[in-house]
Amino acid sequence: MTGHLKRLVAPGSWHISKKTNVYVTKTAPGPHNSYAMPMGVWLRDHMGYALTLREAKQILNARSIIVNGCAVTDPRMGIGIFDIVSIPSIGRQYRILIDDSGYLCSREITPEEAKTRLCKIRNKTIVPGGKVQLNLLYGANILADNTYKPKDSVIVSLGEEDRFTILGHIPFAGGNYAMVIGGRHSGRIGKIVEIMKMQGNVPNRVILEDEADKSRFDTIEEYIFMVARDAAAAALWGAA
Repeated sequence: MTGHLKRLVAPGSWHISKKTNVYVTKTAPGPHNSYAMPMGVWLRDHMGYALTLREAKQILNARSIIVNGCAVTDPRMGIGIFDIVSIPSIGRQYRILIDDSGYLCSREITPEEAKTRLCKIRNKTIVPGGKVQLNLLYGANILADNTYKPKDSVIVSLGEEDRFTILGHIPFAGGNYAMVIGGRHSGRIGKIVEIMKMQGNVPNRVILEDEADKSRFDTIEEYIFMVARDAAAAALWGAA
């Protein structure tokens, strides 16, 4: 398997130029799927911190880039929505989001905001000893009590001393706010009005209401990522 792919077939969410070169770095297997943006592409094409992939590798080898509290050295490692990228040497922190065009974007945040991360619960299992393990969407696992459910979101700490301690909980329920992370409504945030249970293999659908103009839109359950319990908190997670 090669470590690169042609720019013409690179995921549209990367929003990179297609004709400057033939090839671009390919995302390595990791916490996200192949649509995640490689760190080398983020540094060079997305943020402009490097002019070439060689420069991006030098930055990474110096352990200058921290993703979700851990130093990253692989330029092929993928980063995706709600990841926290910190560059301590220049005092900047970013949250990776998705805008209303479906493009991955970087929103600069404060050092305090960079201490936490929003995670979606994929499922939960019972591990030896009868403890409940939450399996998060991007690979991490957390031991917790049985109050959390799949499709809920949790806010976890990224600090060294209390890493992955649960600080907040947003249930997948009507009245709470969610971001759509796929499909034609990507990047939109709305209040859940109704969760429609479908029969057979048809995906469940979720109807949301836009807080700004009170318009309603719908998407499939898989594209829902819970972000807040109220409108004020939901505004903090937008791409704008």
